[in-house]
Amino acid sequence: MPTQLTRIIELFPLPFMQRALLGGILTGIMGGLLGSFTILRQLSFFSDALGHSALLGISIGFLLGLNPSSVLLPFAVVFALAVSYLLERTRLWTDALLNIIYSSSLAIAIITLSFVGQYKGGLNNLLFGDILAVREFDLILSGVLLVACLLFVGLTLRTQMLLTLHEPLAIARGVSISLHRTAFIVLLSLVVGISIKAIGVLLVSAFVVIPACAARLLSRTFTHYVVVSAGLGAMSAMVGMLISAGFNLPSGPSIVATQLAIFLSAMALPRFNALIQ
Repeated sequence: MPTQLTRIIELFPLPFMQRALLGGILTGIMGGLLGSFTILRQLSFFSDALGHSALLGISIGFLLGLNPSSVLLPFAVVFALAVSYLLERTRLWTDALLNIIYSSSLAIAIITLSFVGQYKGGLNNLLFGDILAVREFDLILSGVLLVACLLFVGLTLRTQMLLTLHEPLAIARGVSISLHRTAFIVLLSLVVGISIKAIGVLLVSAFVVIPACAARLLSRTFTHYVVVSAGLGAMSAMVGMLISAGFNLPSGPSIVATQLAIFLSAMALPRFNALIQ
């Protein structure tokens, strides 16, 4: 353990490590914030489909000779809106359709990457993330997106609560369901897209789902639940990054493993309290 602690202390002053920690915290807050609404609206599988489809956007960027990062976010938004439109107008079950979408998009992406001559590998970084590669521009983009998420949730919190907990009542009160749903889907797709670099395609939905599920077990009011979810997202990202640095482990899986530990602790806490009372 002293060796790992020494390693963390040595790495912490380095710019790339500071960028990685800040990037992880920013994406963790956004993931937890939007995740609190995502799981209650039963959109967790939707975020998983977005994550898998992101690799298709990256592969298209490689194929066209473009910077994948510049293609990823626009592709994520367009793909999310297209899937949302399709879900509203199909007679198929939602989970079945999403399964078709994310598995087929992942398969097409892998096939596309095999045709890209200049692609030399690094597939593990795409699948599992490489938060140490976060640049200053990524931090600025994450900061702007976080402000947008905070403004959206802060200014429309009552409406979002109503849409999440009782949609028919929201409709009866004249709330524009389509407008709010589209705005939320766009923000969620941007958060998923920007989190790809940190957590990877295969694990990105965990950033959205696990902190929110843990917060749901620890909260009694909706506002408290949203705040706790964002806080757990940030904390898990920071702790996971420190574990990754100390033990020389992949950053994405380390963060998700930390989120899992927090979730299991949240599940065990009520039973522990019952035993000591």
